[in-house]
Amino acid sequence: MGSDRFAVLREQVRGQVIEEGDAGYEAARRVYNGMVDRHPAAVLQVSQVADVMAGIRFARGLGIDVAVRGGGHSAPGFGTVDGGLVLDFSARRGIRVDPAARTARVEPGATWADYNHATHAFGLASPGGIIGSTGVSGLTLGGGIGYLNRKYGLACDNLVSADVVLADGTFVTASEAENADLFWALRGGSGNFGAVTSLEFRLHPVDMVHIGLIFFDAALGAQAGAAYREWIASEPEEMGAFLGFHQGPPVPFLPEEWHGRPVAVIAGMWTGDPEAGPVHWQHMLDAAPVLGSFFAPMPYPALNIMFDGLNGVPGLQGYWKADFLRSLSDDALRVAVEHSPGIPSVHSANHFYPVDGAVQRVAPEATAFAYRNVNFAPVIAGQWPEPSDNDKNIAWVREYWAALHEYSEPGGYLNFQDSDDQSRIEATLGSNYPRLAELKAKYDPDNFFHINQNIIPATPVAGVPSQARTAQRTPAEAQPSEAALSESNPPETASNA
Repeated sequence: MGSDRFAVLREQVRGQVIEEGDAGYEAARRVYNGMVDRHPAAVLQVSQVADVMAGIRFARGLGIDVAVRGGGHSAPGFGTVDGGLVLDFSARRGIRVDPAARTARVEPGATWADYNHATHAFGLASPGGIIGSTGVSGLTLGGGIGYLNRKYGLACDNLVSADVVLADGTFVTASEAENADLFWALRGGSGNFGAVTSLEFRLHPVDMVHIGLIFFDAALGAQAGAAYREWIASEPEEMGAFLGFHQGPPVPFLPEEWHGRPVAVIAGMWTGDPEAGPVHWQHMLDAAPVLGSFFAPMPYPALNIMFDGLNGVPGLQGYWKADFLRSLSDDALRVAVEHSPGIPSVHSANHFYPVDGAVQRVAPEATAFAYRNVNFAPVIAGQWPEPSDNDKNIAWVREYWAALHEYSEPGGYLNFQDSDDQSRIEATLGSNYPRLAELKAKYDPDNFFHINQNIIPATPVAGVPSQARTAQRTPAEAQPSEAALSESNPPETASNA
């Protein structure tokens, strides 16, 4: 039915505005992490760029927060907010591939499974994530770690341009040639600078790849991990593979007695000639007694969705922690082995991703993603079905992270951090944080976009410290003026993304 409160917004948009009490509200407010249970005032299911411009201006006039939801995969649940407006891009999943230019234009609701399906038709790909259901936009804005990093860099290193609606509701394009400072900030600064309405990527020739999965007893994880450390450093950059600790998944190539028990796994792909793939895995097959393995030539998108049934399940309870490691030291491996018996469920993952090769050939100051001098990005992704297990499993993640952090860098990968990691934002963005804070002050001076791993603007607004701008408001202050509502009617200056 809707209320008078959002009547003006409904007149200004083509997408549906869903409020509490409306049909579909419960589904519309849900996000990937089942632990996040927030109640936005309304969800705007975006139809086109003009809707985004109208929504931002309207929310400013109403004095409410805005959350931006792309793929909806944010572990902290940044795609929703209590009492605010959600800009939901989940229906905006269009992808246009230009095979001659080797570029692809993608809408912000697309997942990596969507993107890889579209680009694989032309034998092309961009560096993306590990799980197919992860959103393209969120992963890219936070950096973008995945299988192709060693060969082609991070996802953000392959971003060519982005269309953005800024905090005042205006539309701009950011690239090396246009709004270059904003383009710099978008590549690793996350969602702090605006609502991205489309992204353009550089594509690379990636077609059939040779996939490998090798399982070991987690008790032998230090032995297997030390071999992996030497192997991945010596392998050509066509090899992209991570070390993980899991509960054994129910797959046919792992003996049933190991299903649900702690295992170490090497998983990834050889992107060179698939026929040359088998020889490149042999070192790891000789590293320790193998419980089970799987090797096959497959299309690249097949690997990207291979773990979706375990780690890409919406509605699971979830709590994550992350770090950066200069090396996969014996101490780091010892900590991983010691904590492997506590892995919460088959849906949980502790991975060590290599971030060497092409990632390190980009200067730390070239993009907002500053950690270019580390070799691994570990994540502890605790996920489980039962809310009654939350306290126990959150404690396991925190204890594991605290033990690992002793051997880690101050910062961690932004996309793997949770809502209680805000105190780490300066360490995570490192030497680039001061410039990011200045650009935040330029593009979002009153911190309108703060439902994220938040960068505080360098310059306070009107002498008030730059904190979340809606922290204290009286009901009267939260009502929009006629002028504000009128201003929220956007000009038709942007085409559909």
